[in-house]
Amino acid sequence: MNNAVFMFELPKNEPVKEYRIGSPERKELKAKLEELKNNPIEIPIIIGGKEIRTGNIAKFTMPTDHGHVLATYHVAGEKEVQMAIDAALVAREKWAAMPWVERASITLKAAELIATKYRQTMNAATMLGQGKNPYQAEIDAACETIDFLRFNAHFASQIYADQPISSPGVINRLEYRPLEGFVFALTPFNFTAICSNLNMSPVLMGNVTVWKPATTAILSNYYLMKIFKEAGLPDGVINFVPGPGRTVGNVVFNSPDFAGIHFTGSTNTFQQFWKTIGENIKKYKAYPRIVGETGGKDFVFAHPTAEPFAVSTALTRGAFEYQGQKCSAASRAYIPASMWPVVEKNLKADLAEFTVGDVTEFHHFMNAVIDKSGFDSITAYIQMAKDSDKAEIVSGGNWDDSKGYFIEPTVIRVTDPHFVTMEEEIFGPVLTIYVYEDAKLDETLKICNETSPYALTGAIFAQDRYELNRMAEALRYAAGNFYLNDKPTGAVVGQQPFGGARGSGTNDKAGSYLNLIRWTNTRTIKETLVPPTNYKYPFLEKE
Repeated sequence: MNNAVFMFELPKNEPVKEYRIGSPERKELKAKLEELKNNPIEIPIIIGGKEIRTGNIAKFTMPTDHGHVLATYHVAGEKEVQMAIDAALVAREKWAAMPWVERASITLKAAELIATKYRQTMNAATMLGQGKNPYQAEIDAACETIDFLRFNAHFASQIYADQPISSPGVINRLEYRPLEGFVFALTPFNFTAICSNLNMSPVLMGNVTVWKPATTAILSNYYLMKIFKEAGLPDGVINFVPGPGRTVGNVVFNSPDFAGIHFTGSTNTFQQFWKTIGENIKKYKAYPRIVGETGGKDFVFAHPTAEPFAVSTALTRGAFEYQGQKCSAASRAYIPASMWPVVEKNLKADLAEFTVGDVTEFHHFMNAVIDKSGFDSITAYIQMAKDSDKAEIVSGGNWDDSKGYFIEPTVIRVTDPHFVTMEEEIFGPVLTIYVYEDAKLDETLKICNETSPYALTGAIFAQDRYELNRMAEALRYAAGNFYLNDKPTGAVVGQQPFGGARGSGTNDKAGSYLNLIRWTNTRTIKETLVPPTNYKYPFLEKE
């Protein structure tokens, strides 16, 4: 085996394809959409590289056509979860011993497979199964997934190369071991890239995972699992276990070999997991790593000197791309009264041009929300605004679930900055705006900072640089990803490491070395070349 000290150079971000009319990628994607839509598949559980079929079968349907079945999948029970843990532990020793460059080579091959052979498979599966338009699928299922895999190899190079200093006669080393046990990867529906990264980040650092995918993203996640296998990932390193969260979690959190959780999802769920882990802490062989990115109530705050067209565009894109189903989506805004008439006019004009429809029709800006549960929750918030004398519907406010889970892009204006839709995460195409008096800027900044328990993303707009800096300082802890004169969405791997604090998670910054370092268990090794043979120090000499 090559014993050279190897370094993976900093890669470039994967270029985003545009899918213009007549382009080859548009033709390829259209064909793949037809293929996947019209050929439903059966998805097994995958444990130790073997396909497991329980006979407990559930249906996976399209958000934009909930009567259309894309796949059926086998549901895991407690028996299968324990099998997955056992398989992971069997695979762990050999995988941890593999040179890290060889592990990185597998992740890089997975990236190359997605960039070439499986690009449109991943995009089409994400579009059909998770309700994304071509652009939203491309930047997620293709580009961001590829970027995570490629950049993580570079970040791992940085980590392994970071070594302590040595003194004369002493050699000091730092060993980056994987965690003792298995990592529980619990992945969301809204980003295929996150589903990949929540597994492959720990795996790159020598860990093994038990993966519970969101059943609302199971089609694209199954294809990811197949790609990892084709890239050379050994059996048992990742174990694919779709099933009810309570069932899977009950077995995982009671295992003495539970070593960590890599999670993206709701704040309430994460807090419940943390509580359960705390209650079970004496069961575990080591203190588990708890890494999570959770909710957000992300803001746009405009100063009176801001460019109103830039503000309205940030709201349009930030709030309504992918139906607002991004943790980073703009869901509350603070607009000065002097600017509001122009912003309101621009918003109404933009939203009037929006169409909402099926993902296979590429001209739609928006598509359906993910499922019936999400649809009911979102529309209940809109109805609250309709029924309140403290809120008015500025635009949208209608919905229809007769075929797909469609909700109009909805803008609410409130007179109370603490109205429920200003404070609670909605996770849908709903933007709430509070119009403040220009003279009350500082007071409103304080309200913005203290309104939400979350601190994921936020954006401020101002042309006056002094004011921009002052606002940034006032909101220093209000967001882990902070944007100046830009929308609060669209973090790029390697450019804007992603994560927030407060109720938004542990801020371990996916897309940087900071996340990878969490999946290592370091050991310091000191070697003394010529050890002393006498206990006496010089200061003990007598006068």
